[in-house]
Amino acid sequence: MLELLAPAGSMEALKAAVQNGADAVYLGCGTFNARQSAKNFTPQTLAEAVKYCHVRGVQVHLTLNTLVSDREVPELTELIRHAATIGVDAFIVQDLNVAQLCRQIAPKIAIHGSTQMTVHSLPGVQLCAAMGMNRVVLSRELSREEIRHICANSPVEIEVFGHGALCMCYSGQCYLSSVIGGRSGNRGRCAQPCRQSYGYGRWENNYPLSLKDNCLVRYVRELEGMGVASLKLEGRMKRPEYVATVTSVYRRAIDEGVVTRDMKKDLMTAFNREGFTDGYYTGNVDTEMFGIRRDEKEDKQWLQGARQTYEGVENPLVDIRFRAVVTSRGSSVTVTDADGRSCQADGPVPEAAVNHELQPAVLAQRLSKTGGTPYRCTEVRTQVEPGLMLSAAAINAMRRDALNRLTALRARQPEPELGRALRIPMVAGPKGMPGLSVQVTTREQLTPRLLKLETVMLYVPIHILDEDEELCRTLVKRGAVAAVLPRIAHDREIPKLQAAMSRVRALGVPDVLVGNLGLVLPAREAGMRVRGDYGLNIYNSGSVNVLKKLEFASAALSFEMTMPQIRDVSKLIPCEVLVYGRLPLMVTEHCLIRNRTGECNCHLVSVKLTDKTGAEFPVIRDGNSCRSVLLNGKKLSWLDRQEDLARIGVWATRVYFTTENNQEVDRVLSDYVHPNPFDPGACTRGLYLRGLE
Repeated sequence: MLELLAPAGSMEALKAAVQNGADAVYLGCGTFNARQSAKNFTPQTLAEAVKYCHVRGVQVHLTLNTLVSDREVPELTELIRHAATIGVDAFIVQDLNVAQLCRQIAPKIAIHGSTQMTVHSLPGVQLCAAMGMNRVVLSRELSREEIRHICANSPVEIEVFGHGALCMCYSGQCYLSSVIGGRSGNRGRCAQPCRQSYGYGRWENNYPLSLKDNCLVRYVRELEGMGVASLKLEGRMKRPEYVATVTSVYRRAIDEGVVTRDMKKDLMTAFNREGFTDGYYTGNVDTEMFGIRRDEKEDKQWLQGARQTYEGVENPLVDIRFRAVVTSRGSSVTVTDADGRSCQADGPVPEAAVNHELQPAVLAQRLSKTGGTPYRCTEVRTQVEPGLMLSAAAINAMRRDALNRLTALRARQPEPELGRALRIPMVAGPKGMPGLSVQVTTREQLTPRLLKLETVMLYVPIHILDEDEELCRTLVKRGAVAAVLPRIAHDREIPKLQAAMSRVRALGVPDVLVGNLGLVLPAREAGMRVRGDYGLNIYNSGSVNVLKKLEFASAALSFEMTMPQIRDVSKLIPCEVLVYGRLPLMVTEHCLIRNRTGECNCHLVSVKLTDKTGAEFPVIRDGNSCRSVLLNGKKLSWLDRQEDLARIGVWATRVYFTTENNQEVDRVLSDYVHPNPFDPGACTRGLYLRGLE
């Protein structure tokens, strides 16, 4: 059975979801969730929410899907322990350390890998399963064929995003809000700059980064047939009336297998951005997927109708059976739910009938009146001795007493199995000046000056190494070189990548730089040593420890960290940080160049997006694919602060070339050796000093 998972940004929204047929709800508590602007729950109201849901047969999934700093770990562990104690059914996680902590502290509670983990391939799912996750939420960019392939081969449950807002960037890989405004999506505070207007080259009133909302209501039976375990509805930031409407529509679509015109109208009324899209699912990734939210007059009739489905009402959601016994020795009513829980309520000793004796059918009729409760009576079995009388009030009292006892029993939580978080060893890292690592994007950036420079690692895109055997051999002879894998690689692309890895491995390249969990296993199968890139969002000591357990050779720490956080993180494996280059703000399934020109010529043409302030954002390709990477206009630069870099204990500081030509490459390398003063007009310190909100 396909689980319907609905959002709950508040207690009112939670009731709206439950009363309209959600099988499970997901919600946040405190600051460790990706929707910090929602009302969310406190530890106290979380306990109330769990009881409310469990009584009604609904599961509660707690979102812990943000990156967590070392200083926040004690508070997080207390929340995990509290959630386990009150009976939360699953944790939804992004941070590798958070997953590790959940498994250590609450080993019996399911762990779901969030869409923020950017898992979009079967090897990514398999690695999550190996790390102890019970379910993986796939990236929203997958087609039906890709979802079907993963479901058919997955060792764990698969959850698919069914309805609601689509981010332009692969979830977990967007740094646009954090870099330009200090509000990180990975920390739950995205300001949604993608919904603003941009132009190509100059500002225009266009919205090339704003997608319509996803809508897969037509495909729910197809998804169930594929083996999808859960269908997720987005909307923790939206009003309860929205939650009620969307949950109700998808409940009907799952149960009845049809989608009517009225159901589609209800979805449009609840919220839309110039309609909906199913472009990723159907493989029609084009400009028809884009739209914005238009100001529309509030539909008061819809609001009132939506509220009536959950305000002051109790829909029958839980099937129960009654058994009643009325004899001369006494009376009792026993209620049993579908899970086998039973409660008995005793009543008075019946009197001898004077005019009318109690009939079994009358007793059954009175017991089946469960209106105003969460229960639906499916069967009443009676045993009634003849010649006896029992008042309606006594029968009703037994029914109420039995149901109240059942409610208390269903709300009761078994004693949880709790463990404790293991201590992470503290390793300070090397002292003194870090080594220099250099990453290039194009072959032209491999200038003679660069090739003569001493580096601890040279990162070169794998397609460049694979296309030129002579160049590859030259770089291997020069010294340490690693092949850079694309940030995104769907299952259909992995065999080609593995073949390329095998070829460059045979030429002497031992390492690959991996920014996605889905490429770890394929790289290992190709005989490569794995180094972690910034796309893994390594933000704390525990996550470094996870990479150590996975036998990573090194890790690039998140550029959303501050210098003190980088200094204090445990360097259990060699760590590096980006110190120069245009920071990658987005990676998109859409080719932003093709969306502009209508032609697939991104290998020849370069473009820039421009916002209202005149800020420019260059666009390059992700590896050799037609996916786009949106870059920051200003270049990160710490070349003049190398004395600070010598105090943070990292193995290497990375210079990252993206749009630079060969002359610019040589100039930057000269600045590395003989730094020039910092230019605030062209460069930024990034988040290393100012941090995040």
